[in-house]
Amino acid sequence: MRLLPAAVTLFLAVGVAYYVYVPLPAGIREPWKLMMVDAVFRTAMQLTSLKHRLGLDPYFKCICESTEGLGSLVKGLLASESGGGVMPGVKVSDVTFAGVPVRVYEPPAGGEGHLRRGLMYFHGGGWAHGSAKMGGYDTNSRTMSDELNAVVVSVEYRLYPEVHFPAPYLDCLAAAKHFLSQEVLAKYAIDPERVAVSGDSAGGNLAAAVAQEISTDDTMSGKFSVQALIYPVLQALDFNTPSYLENENIPILYRTLMVHFWLQYLGVDLSLQPQFLANNHSSSQHFTPELRARLDWTVLLSPKHRKNYKQLIVEKGLERLAKEVPGLLDVRASPLLAEPEVLAKCPRAYILTCEYDVLRDDGLMYARRLQDAGVSVTNDHYQDGFHGCFSFIPWLEFDVGKRAFRAYVNWLQNNL
Repeated sequence: MRLLPAAVTLFLAVGVAYYVYVPLPAGIREPWKLMMVDAVFRTAMQLTSLKHRLGLDPYFKCICESTEGLGSLVKGLLASESGGGVMPGVKVSDVTFAGVPVRVYEPPAGGEGHLRRGLMYFHGGGWAHGSAKMGGYDTNSRTMSDELNAVVVSVEYRLYPEVHFPAPYLDCLAAAKHFLSQEVLAKYAIDPERVAVSGDSAGGNLAAAVAQEISTDDTMSGKFSVQALIYPVLQALDFNTPSYLENENIPILYRTLMVHFWLQYLGVDLSLQPQFLANNHSSSQHFTPELRARLDWTVLLSPKHRKNYKQLIVEKGLERLAKEVPGLLDVRASPLLAEPEVLAKCPRAYILTCEYDVLRDDGLMYARRLQDAGVSVTNDHYQDGFHGCFSFIPWLEFDVGKRAFRAYVNWLQNNL
C-alpha cells in the first residue's frame, strides 16, 4: 500500500512536467523560467475562457479583475521588501483624458521653471488583455517617470470583447490629442518639444498608428517628438513571414494565438483562423502589387532573417473578406501598410525586436520602411529575446528583459 502514494506523486509530477515542458531553442537562456511563465499564462487564459463560456462573468470583467488583483499583489510584495512603495517620490493619479481612463505618473517636483519630459504609453495584451495597473506596466511606468523626469501617461483603452477595431485606436488617439494640447502640457509642466509615444506588442501597434495620424494632422500644433515601439504587431495580411513560421511554437505568443487576437480585434469569425493561417484572406485579387510591396519581406528583411523561406502568395482566396472586414487594409490597424509620404512625416523611432518572436519581422520591416522614408531609426535586436520579456512582473524578470528595458530607458534619456 505504501507504493500507492509514491505512484500518485510520480504520476502527478510527470503530468505537471508534461504540461509545463515546451521545446525551446538553445538561444533562450532561461528556458525553464519561460516554460513556467507560459504554463501560468496558458492556465489563466484557459480558466478565464471557461468562466466566460459558462456564463459566470463577462470576459473583459474577468480580465480587469485579475490584472488589478495582480497589480495590487505586486505592489504589496514590493512594499514589504522595501519598506515603502515603488519609487515613493512618483505621484500616481487615475484620471480621464478626453473621456478615456488614464493613469498619470508625475516625477518628484523639480526647481521652478524646469520643464519635464512627457511620455504616453499603450500597454500590450492582444487588444484583449492588460492594464496600466498590472505589476510590470505599473513598475516600469514609475521607473521611467523617476529616471527620465517624465510625466508618464498610461492609457486604459477599451478591450475585446467590449469593443473591436477601431475603438481601441480611437481611444488612444483621443487621449493622445488631449495630452498634446497646450493646456495639458502646461498643466503638467511638460516641454512640448520632448513628448514621446510608446507601447509594446498590441500597444506598439496603437503607438505606431497614433504617431502616423498625429504626424500628418496639420490641425495639431503639438506633435510627438519620438516613438518607441516594443516588439510591435504591425500587419494582418501575411502570417507566413519567416518569423511567424520559425517561431510559431515559441512562448508566450504562439502563431495561432496572434492570429486569434487579430480575428478578435477585427471582428472576424474565429472559425476562419485556418484560412488566415494559410494567407487565404490576403489573395492577390484584393491585394495590389503596390500594397504588397509595403510588407514584402523578401525585400525588406536581411538575408539572415529571410533564410530559405518562401513567400506565400495566394491567387484566389476568401473573396468576400476585403469588403466584409475593411480593417484588413486599414493603416490604423496595420501601420506597416502606410504610404511612404506618411512615414516620412513620422518622428524618429526606437524599435525593439526579439529573435524568438513571431512579430520579429513586423518590427524589422517597419524599421526598414521608416529608414527608406528618411526617418532616423534605432533598432535594438535581442538575439536571446522573446515576446513579452520586456514587461514581466518583478519576480518574473528575465536577464534579457532587464537589458532591454535599460537600453530603452537609455535611448529615451538621450533622444527625448
